[in-house]
Amino acid sequence: MPASTKLSVRDVVTVKLPAASAYLSVLRTATAGLAARLDFTLDEIEDLRIAVDEACAMLLAQAVPGTDLACEFELTGEAMRISVSVLTVDGVEPSRDTFAWTVLSSLAGEVDARVGSDDRVTVTLQKRRGAGGAQ
Repeated sequence: MPASTKLSVRDVVTVKLPAASAYLSVLRTATAGLAARLDFTLDEIEDLRIAVDEACAMLLAQAVPGTDLACEFELTGEAMRISVSVLTVDGVEPSRDTFAWTVLSSLAGEVDARVGSDDRVTVTLQKRRGAGGAQ
């Protein structure tokens, strides 16, 4: 097939698991494995593992009991974008002026949060390989 007609394929991994802290080790392991695939350094991999754990902790505090936590990893040549979301009781975006948000930003580089119309809160992290912490 000629290059001009090739479809662009997104390199995306989605993990869905119960919204309970007992399952976060699965996401930490997936994060480390995918970051290693992109040749992140050991320090960058550990930063991402901690950042995913912190983002999930923020969300689990307001999760509707019995719902699922969804995590989408999008891989590019130089970066990993991780979106973690959960259906929440009150649809409140995490506060950006807390110590936890500062730590998250330092570990992941780019951090954002949004609330969907169904009170689903999503925290998105993006870390570029070799970029260190905050950008």
